[in-house]
Amino acid sequence: MTEDAQGTSMDRILQEISAVGHKLEGMDNAMVALTAETRSMRLEIAGFQSQISGLDNRVAAVETQVASWTDRDQELLHLRNKLTDLEDRSRRNNIRLLGFPEGIEGADILSYLWDMLPKLADTTFDPPLEFQRAHRLGLKRQDRKDRPRPIIACLLRHGQARQLLQTARTQGPLRLGTLEICFRLISPKKQQTEGELSSPFALALDVKFGLFEPARMWITKNGESRTFYDPEDLKTFLEGLHDPTQSM
Repeated sequence: MTEDAQGTSMDRILQEISAVGHKLEGMDNAMVALTAETRSMRLEIAGFQSQISGLDNRVAAVETQVASWTDRDQELLHLRNKLTDLEDRSRRNNIRLLGFPEGIEGADILSYLWDMLPKLADTTFDPPLEFQRAHRLGLKRQDRKDRPRPIIACLLRHGQARQLLQTARTQGPLRLGTLEICFRLISPKKQQTEGELSSPFALALDVKFGLFEPARMWITKNGESRTFYDPEDLKTFLEGLHDPTQSM
């Protein structure tokens, strides 16, 4: 090989080595960029993980709060039932009197009721009736003289109030002319619940039942008893009685 050919071959080798060097340098730069991008992605992933962890904590906090709301709802329901019971007990000595013409009681409504109620019930009371208070319900209206206001009377003794009301139940409405004794007052909430508890009862057959304070339904079937406070629970149970496999 001549000296010129050797020189040309060497130059070509040097050029190829230089090209390989440039390629390696480019690969190094690409590797540096890839490393930087990987580092950036790791930081983003770490940020996502932190956000997910924060969301998990917030979800856990919400679930805890919702659970506390459920407990508060149960507590509120319990307090509402206690309030209804207290209201019912405070009214259990009350009777409502309908049909008494306005002014028939004169200036002393307690004396009038003390004399009139035994006659309406056709019974005697020992000891005699005693009242805590009595009054007309609502404001007097001149344009409604044909519809006298009811009288609300609160007896001192619960036994005497029960005796009057039991007489009204067994004999029907107690009347003396237009006068009538109606049943005791109950709270609107209890009245609504008692109606809801009683309304679906036609669905059931061969069961014994009773309503007790505070508004609750007691049911006995096949010698087993259950108590219901929620009309929906009672309805579900009664509908299940149509299934022969249903048990108490």
